[in-house]
Amino acid sequence: MPLDKFVLILVCCLAGTVATFWLTTLILTAISVPYGWLALIPAGLVGYIIYRVIQERLRSADDDHYDKVEY
Repeated sequence: MPLDKFVLILVCCLAGTVATFWLTTLILTAISVPYGWLALIPAGLVGYIIYRVIQERLRSADDDHYDKVEY
C-alpha cells in the first residue's frame, strides 16, 4: 500500500474519531446545561453545510472531465 493512501486512511479515521467525540461531548453538555440545546443549532448547520458541499461535488458534471480520459 502506498504511503499516501495509508496516511489518507489514517487521517480519515482520526477525523471521524474526533468528530464523534466532539458531537458526543456536545450532546452530553446540552443535556446537562440549561439552554444547552442551543449549542446544537450551529453544529447542525455545520453538518448540513458539509453535507451540501459533498453532494454538490459528487453531482457536478464539471468534475467528471477526468472520467473520460483514457490512460
